[in-house]
Amino acid sequence: MNKFKNAAIKVLTESKKPLHYKEITRLAIEKGILVTQGKTPDASMNAQIITDINSKKSKSTFLKTSPATYDLNPNRVVEEPLKLNKEKALKKEKIGSGFIGKAGEHFVTSELLFRGYNASIMSVDVGMDIIATKNNKLFSLQVKTSNLHNTNSYVFDMRKVSLERDYAGNVFYVFVMIHPKGDKSALILTSNKIDELVHSNAIKDIKVNDRFRVVLKIRKDQIYIGTLDNPIDYYWNNWNMIK
Repeated sequence: MNKFKNAAIKVLTESKKPLHYKEITRLAIEKGILVTQGKTPDASMNAQIITDINSKKSKSTFLKTSPATYDLNPNRVVEEPLKLNKEKALKKEKIGSGFIGKAGEHFVTSELLFRGYNASIMSVDVGMDIIATKNNKLFSLQVKTSNLHNTNSYVFDMRKVSLERDYAGNVFYVFVMIHPKGDKSALILTSNKIDELVHSNAIKDIKVNDRFRVVLKIRKDQIYIGTLDNPIDYYWNNWNMIK
């Protein structure tokens, strides 16, 4: 199902009352139900709902109750098999994500060892995933790992508390991307750069479970964070950042 329609269904189900399409869009984004890089998400939401109503008429998922305001059609056909299949897929993805995350930590640890760092994965979750030393300097690293998303982007969620804690040594955040052919690359950011990107809104506050969202896009051998207005090539596979 189209992501805008799916988001609208969830918002209207929770609200239990008709809503203006701009309010539907706002709630969907705030709740983390809808993730989009488009500049006019409310217009896209309205277009998708209107298209559904015009094409399916009385069998539409939605019902127009007043100008630009919609509710769920009580006579709609609920696609239960699709819902069950989607829940099954999400469960499978959740199970596999733990292995992917651990694999990303091993990938970063291996890269550090090859570069002469004494690095090890933390056995206890204290916010940082890897501790490393080199030339009598201490480094703390948090690692996030992502496969390519269906939006042709790499999506990472970070807990806000992980940016607020005081960690030992120099702090770095490493975003590992597993590319479609199985090869991997990483974006290595300092804590100061993370703060800068949060304040410029290149890293989004998704307002769900106290998390920030990092979206990386690779286009024509260049990498961008958030949108294509934010190139960030300097930090791509630049392991020399860790010093």
